[in-house]
Amino acid sequence: MIRAMRVDQYVYFSLRSDHMPAREMAGRLGMEPDEISVKASKRVDPPVPCVHAWRLVCRDGGLTLDEQIDRLIERLEPFADEIAALAREIDASEGEGITGTLQVVRYFNDDGGEGESPQPNGTDLVRLPGQHQRLGWHLDRKVLEFLHRTGAELDVDEYGDD
Repeated sequence: MIRAMRVDQYVYFSLRSDHMPAREMAGRLGMEPDEISVKASKRVDPPVPCVHAWRLVCRDGGLTLDEQIDRLIERLEPFADEIAALAREIDASEGEGITGTLQVVRYFNDDGGEGESPQPNGTDLVRLPGQHQRLGWHLDRKVLEFLHRTGAELDVDEYGDD
């Protein structure tokens, strides 16, 4: 028996620093984050979280991963020059590291995830059970150019029990 897969997924863009607090990053960028992390706010030794982080997040349901990424990049694009300058400054003062990251997080067979959507009537597309419409994704040229322009990296985390 093939069971329908449920997928929970979201994307975020983060800037991280050992020394610069997320609130200062927000001020320098002129853009408020959706989330922040404060270094050592949960535990001092060893510090957890281990860095300060400024994040914009897209957790909008009903979208493909491509659509979530596009929504996030649309929000970030007007600030690309400021993001790039701040990332270079952090790298220069703290040493080359992973300052900016586009993070993709997906959980397969997640009880809280979204199930497969039925095919619209009148199409000749046939999807087998378990062939989830959210399994495939790609980065278009606009996203790749943004990552290059800002010096950011792509990190993909995928989890599942099957």
